[in-house]
Amino acid sequence: MTDAATSERTSLLPAAWIFFTLLIVLALAPLRLLSQTAPGSATSPSTVPLRIASFNTELSRKGPGLLLRDIERGEDAQIEAVIALIAEIKPDILALQSIDWDYENRALKALERRLSLAGHAFPHLFARQPNSGLATALDLDGDQRLGGPGDSQGFGNYTGRSGIAVLSRLPIQHQSVTDLSSLLWRDLPGATLPRHPDGSPFPSVEAQAIQRLSATAHWALPVSLPDGRELVLLTFQATPPLFDGPEQRNLLRNRDEIHLWQRFLDQALPAPFDTPPTRRFVLAGGANLDPDTGAGDHQAIINLLNHPKLQDPRPQSAQAGLNTVHWPKAGQMRVDYLLPSQDLIVLDAGVLWPETPGSPAAKASRHRLIWVDLLVE
Repeated sequence: MTDAATSERTSLLPAAWIFFTLLIVLALAPLRLLSQTAPGSATSPSTVPLRIASFNTELSRKGPGLLLRDIERGEDAQIEAVIALIAEIKPDILALQSIDWDYENRALKALERRLSLAGHAFPHLFARQPNSGLATALDLDGDQRLGGPGDSQGFGNYTGRSGIAVLSRLPIQHQSVTDLSSLLWRDLPGATLPRHPDGSPFPSVEAQAIQRLSATAHWALPVSLPDGRELVLLTFQATPPLFDGPEQRNLLRNRDEIHLWQRFLDQALPAPFDTPPTRRFVLAGGANLDPDTGAGDHQAIINLLNHPKLQDPRPQSAQAGLNTVHWPKAGQMRVDYLLPSQDLIVLDAGVLWPETPGSPAAKASRHRLIWVDLLVE
């Protein structure tokens, strides 16, 4: 090879390397873009941002099938406001409370279709028959009558009234759900069941032998993350600690429904409810209990907020602080909660309180949508 040929080949080497490097950069560019997408996608093999929300929608109607009818008609102002709020916040995982259940989840699927049209689709959903409206053949509320709404496992005058549900942009592991809803009240370690003044079981021994603890439902729901790991959503809706006689049945039940999560996390429940998640979980739902004011045993929710496996991101709004509901008579209270496990990183959190009386948040529900942005490492 001549000196001229050698010189010419050497001069071409930098250009070849530049061209080769450019090809690699172009090939990797889509992968970099995928790692910089919105919450719900992986930013690296070990980091996943998520937005989780909880919303007591009050989407319950006077009879079965009416919610489906109202969603499909598209003329109900409350439903339209609920859809607008969810589409605005755009959560990756959404826990819903006080939404009617039906056997084929037709109402929930109709709501998801409307959300998809509004620009925020949830490809995955989960709902099961709640204890609310689940009829029994006994007098559970002690009114000496059978077949009333208080004689269901949870208060309700028809099957599926005011259930709970989950909508998710990420896959739900249906076969791995732990459903604590069938746990009998008397089987909760440390349970305090109502009694008559003479100390006998209220309303009867027979009633307490079948009475479930959960008034609506308690679920531990695994969700698959984009990087192959899982996050578990713990969700529920507790009975209000109100509308009681001297036996304080609802107050005691509300307290023990909240205690149920503590016992679950402490692995203190009987089988098959004795396998709680050890990391990457979020408790989301309605306790119907404020730590400071209103009816109920406030210490129950205080203890849950201070559980060593949980953290309280204290979502709040500029308009009402930590409060999540405005009841016309009782006023503003904090009764809805999002409590991530200690290993999750909280980026932000908030309560979507109405800015004006005419805003969607004011029309949707007396409860406010709450949300938290998390980083899963």
